[in-house]
Amino acid sequence: MDWNPQTPQFMSQSFLDTLFPQPELRRHADEKLSYSADTPNYSLAVLRLVAEPSIDEQTRQLAAVNFKNHLKTRWVSSSDIHIPDGEKEKIRTLIVPVMLSATRKIQDELSEAIAVIGDHDFPEFWQALLPELESSLEMAINSNDFTSVNSILAIVCSLFKRFCCGFNSLFKKFRYQPKRNNIMLDLIYCSDNFATPLLSTVESISRKINAAAAVGSVATLRQLLEARRLCCRIFYSLNVLDVPEKFEDKADEWMNEFKNYLRERYPGIEDGGDADCVSLVDELRAAVCENISLYMDKKEELLQKHVSDFVEAVCSLLVAASASDRFTVTGVKLLSTVSKSVHHELFAGNDILQQIIQNIVIPNVMLRDEDEELFEKNYVQFIKRDMEGNDLDTRRRIVCELLKGIAGNYKEKITECVSTQIHNCLALFTENPTANWKYKECAIYLVVSLGSVSSNDVVDVESFFRSVIVPELQSKDVNGFPMLKAAALRFFTVFRVLIPKHVALPLLGEVVRYVGSDMNVVHSYAAISIEKLLIVKDEDDNGLQEGRYTSMDIHPIHEDLLYNLFDALEKASFLEENEYIVRCINRVLQMAVLSYGMVSHCIIYLTKALTRVCGRGPKTLVFNHFLFEAVATLAKRACQKNPSLVTDFRAFILRIFRRILGGKVRELYPYAFQLLAQLVVLNRPPLPPVYMEIFDDMLLGPALWEESANVPALVCLLQSFIHQAPDELLLNGKKRLASVVGKINKLVSSPDTEEEGFHLLNTVIESYEYGVIAEYMNHIWAPVLTRLQNSKTPRLVRCVIVFMSLFLVKHGVQTLVDSINSVKADLFHVILGEFWIPNLKTITGYMEAKLSAVASTKLLYESASLLDPAAEELWGKLLDAIVTLLLSLPLPKEERVEDEDEPDLTGYPGSRFVRLRNAGDKKEEDPLEEIQDPKQFFVAFPANLSSDFSGKFPVVITKHLSPPNQAALVKLCNSYNIALA
Repeated sequence: MDWNPQTPQFMSQSFLDTLFPQPELRRHADEKLSYSADTPNYSLAVLRLVAEPSIDEQTRQLAAVNFKNHLKTRWVSSSDIHIPDGEKEKIRTLIVPVMLSATRKIQDELSEAIAVIGDHDFPEFWQALLPELESSLEMAINSNDFTSVNSILAIVCSLFKRFCCGFNSLFKKFRYQPKRNNIMLDLIYCSDNFATPLLSTVESISRKINAAAAVGSVATLRQLLEARRLCCRIFYSLNVLDVPEKFEDKADEWMNEFKNYLRERYPGIEDGGDADCVSLVDELRAAVCENISLYMDKKEELLQKHVSDFVEAVCSLLVAASASDRFTVTGVKLLSTVSKSVHHELFAGNDILQQIIQNIVIPNVMLRDEDEELFEKNYVQFIKRDMEGNDLDTRRRIVCELLKGIAGNYKEKITECVSTQIHNCLALFTENPTANWKYKECAIYLVVSLGSVSSNDVVDVESFFRSVIVPELQSKDVNGFPMLKAAALRFFTVFRVLIPKHVALPLLGEVVRYVGSDMNVVHSYAAISIEKLLIVKDEDDNGLQEGRYTSMDIHPIHEDLLYNLFDALEKASFLEENEYIVRCINRVLQMAVLSYGMVSHCIIYLTKALTRVCGRGPKTLVFNHFLFEAVATLAKRACQKNPSLVTDFRAFILRIFRRILGGKVRELYPYAFQLLAQLVVLNRPPLPPVYMEIFDDMLLGPALWEESANVPALVCLLQSFIHQAPDELLLNGKKRLASVVGKINKLVSSPDTEEEGFHLLNTVIESYEYGVIAEYMNHIWAPVLTRLQNSKTPRLVRCVIVFMSLFLVKHGVQTLVDSINSVKADLFHVILGEFWIPNLKTITGYMEAKLSAVASTKLLYESASLLDPAAEELWGKLLDAIVTLLLSLPLPKEERVEDEDEPDLTGYPGSRFVRLRNAGDKKEEDPLEEIQDPKQFFVAFPANLSSDFSGKFPVVITKHLSPPNQAALVKLCNSYNIALA
């Protein structure tokens, strides 16, 4: 696009037309600009329009936005439409001067445009940038043009802002990056070219701040403080990987600057009542603390003579009540870093410790208005911060981390000081509980926060629990002083392992009352306390873990508890369901022995909750998962105790199943299929007709299988049908089984679904006699062998070995060999030599490894007649592979503890499958249950072989087994008192 007298008018009108309220006019304007964007020099024309002073501000701003977006798509583009190199060079030359001459809003857009260019070009293809910025910066400082000073520093600070969270900095691309050579070379270039100008800039700014302070120029001071803050951010970025030599040489100058930043006061700004000004000062001091902490971590020796001054300055600022959250967190983090370093003696004095605890710790642990507001208005965020540890950068948590850091070297002193403060807080509460309840909450918070380090030293937990916590839990008013009640419940949760059962159990009924509280945080904390308490485990005399609390322990309260939990579930807002309540419901259902009436009550309330979820769609992911888990748990436990309830659950689950599928709530399909699979398993054969109707009408149709998240659940459902109704699948001329085989072929043919395909195939092999499946075997082998030939991935090979091993132990060696060889003559030996033997050692998991080892042993024994010169090597390699597998055989799985681990909800909903543990909580079937010890089974065969083939077998061992495996085989035989002849 050429620039001529008509160009500004055409472009200006086009940009303004994009603001038309009529969609058709906007579309026409966008089309004109899109067409122009494909012409050469378009970006230069737009940049020139941005720089044209005769054009109105609104149009120039629209042009700046267009320019930025144009660069995003075309500066680096894989398509043929991109900005030519010559045009790029002109843009790099012009953009900084245009930016410096623009207004602030346009500067913001051009800053992002510079970031787009710099992401690809700086510094390799844009080495003129830093000298240009340095020259412009020096001129602006000398002319007292502080607006331009900040604009230039803002360019630097925004260029690479995408490489870091939270700060805008030219050199942010060097933060959080591995120390690759190219990154380090770029960093060296930047520090070599900008370290000296940066120091010169901060020294000049300091002189000008002194002059501005002397005349009381608040506006100028504000600009200069912002410049200081930007310089601190640049300093951090240039030092974040390693301290460059140019900074190391000038470390004293920098540290003296930073000390002044912490010591200086700005009465006109800090006391002027302007919140933005106060925030600016605190942001500057916070940036200084981060820089000092960085040097403490990377070059502590450079701070030797400055550390005590920094500690003194930071402590002085933290004592001030006006210190912001940002500065408080960074300042206390710096003190924590120092307390753990060789300079920890700075905290050795009783006076400094008393000052820190009285004037820094206690004021920052005390609840503030914003804490109470969060408690009332955003209970989820409050719990995540207070209970779940998302408060690492809050005042409360960080000051307690400081105490822990100091306690590392001065534990006794910290214990004495903190114990005194806790006592004082409780005494103040006793004087006036209504007015001073926050002091008691403060005491509880301190004990909980420090408990993981020295609970028995700060206070006696059981004594504190009895005297401080129990009275709160026994309070008749569950809604009074809710934050104090929440603190007591949190204490109960955190110290649940230390509180003896005989002390905790009588209080469970009290905690149940709090599930009925009107306050979201309180009834959530009560639910969390109960759920966590019920999974506490103790070690028995044999060293095994067993639950401390049993179904008998909760039997007296479980009905009241469930009623309260379901009532709390009803209180949950439409958009924010309470995951803590439903977690607790699931935990109680796992343990409680329910009456028929209580089961019916649970079904009613779970139906209501599921109906809400189906109506609004999945919004609270964890809630939805545990809601379906609770349904699965209830069905499993209730039907195990009373099989007649299967009919009730059939109506319940089928109603939900149809609602989910009828409403096309696709994210919930995997849960619906898992619940239906559980229902099929719970029904005793023969299955009611309704199940086979579902099987015929929808289960094998292609639509449901297109979603990857559905596949594992659908496979689970098919497996349940095969296990429970194998004969029904053979009716109608085996059409159902043929359809299943067709689905297996499709699953096995794709790398994304191959594992699920083999799971389904293994179920078919286990469930039917060979005569039933023989006609399908060539159709099964075709995709398996094709995949092996075209994409032999380790996972696929392991699946094939396990499948063939199962086939062998179920239907015999010769049947397996004949089945494979029917595809192609002597194909089995090729598979054995190229796939089975080399990869046998890769089988993991006890059941799979046991199955593969036993199958390989049977194959070894039944092919002993192959011990001729042509087959001896293959036979010997198989023997060696079996020994290798047995040497790494994992231990048998212990029976899984229900729901102990959190479900992995990454990517949920819709993009992946999440298993319901209690829906598929059947113990893994062992196809070789009669063989208890696969190692003993293995060594028995070589003993028999050695007698049948006297003198020949030891030769094979010597010739084909590796020396370590030879020794292992001898040791294995000796352990079972079997000798090889």
